Amino acid sequence: MPRVNVKTVARVQAAAEAAGYRSNPLAAALMSQMRRSEGGTFRGVLALVEVEDDGRPGYAKQFPEKVRLAARKRARELGFEAERLAVSSRGVSVKRLDGILKARGIHGIILLPCWGEPHYEQLDWPKYAGIYTDYSIHHPPLNTVCPDHHRNMIEALVRVRAAGYRRPGLVLSKHIDERLHHRWEGAFLVMQSHQAQDRPVVPLRSTGMEVEEAEFRAWFRKHRPDVVICHWTRVIPWMIKEGAKVPETHGFVCLNLLMAEAPCAGIDLQPELIGRRSAEAVIANLQQNEFGVPATSAVLSVAGRWQEGPTLTDDLSRAGNS
Repeated sequence: MPRVNVKTVARVQAAAEAAGYRSNPLAAALMSQMRRSEGGTFRGVLALVEVEDDGRPGYAKQFPEKVRLAARKRARELGFEAERLAVSSRGVSVKRLDGILKARGIHGIILLPCWGEPHYEQLDWPKYAGIYTDYSIHHPPLNTVCPDHHRNMIEALVRVRAAGYRRPGLVLSKHIDERLHHRWEGAFLVMQSHQAQDRPVVPLRSTGMEVEEAEFRAWFRKHRPDVVICHWTRVIPWMIKEGAKVPETHGFVCLNLLMAEAPCAGIDLQPELIGRRSAEAVIANLQQNEFGVPATSAVLSVAGRWQEGPTLTDDLSRAGNS
């Protein structure tokens, strides 16, 4: 193998540094693999990183899984492999993950949604291009791809009003509300303030991970909403116990149809599209040699898709009876 004179190497490196050249790890990995491979082919690798023991309840596990599978599929379409890597308090730590990524030459990272506050500051971010697939991450503040919760709530309220309902009531868990920086509740309250209502329905914010029957029925009885907007279809039988007929007298909308346990109207948050956009974003960063934590983080919001269901009526005569 030909060897380059040490002085020549030093002179070239000095000129490159003066010109502001930055090595592209993706190109370096490509050349290294091509030298080792007989066929000269190469498929880059992305890491799909997930926290395993973050306390996520069973009903909330489908969303990150669909994001992961869609991101992997899109990465493969673009010539990359995407592999799941897990961190946990009892297994691989974030610091250990950093060593694994470096040893394997992986520079593109897609962080799957965390149920709690994500902490990935121990990764050596100048070596990586990364994106988070939920609304907010502060450690570090990366770019994110997530559902457009504000727009989705407005869509739901426009739909129920068009169906004739006039007293929408919102039910959330405190954890979900705070994790999303009150985006569901904020949009609900803004729309409520712009629609003339006598005695507007106060939202129910459950202190637990899920709403309980006793607190729901007490709230429903006191505030008398004619349509309930929340994540859990289990409240429908509780509405019926309080005298509601769904959808004849009362309606129901699910804010995340992946969590629905019965047929209903609601919103598909499109986790597959979020996964695809995340893979495209990270690969674009790699190709453009953009690594590290951005100076100003950006949010790509993906609109949900409304789905009709048997829990809403289109009987507009309701408007005159509220």
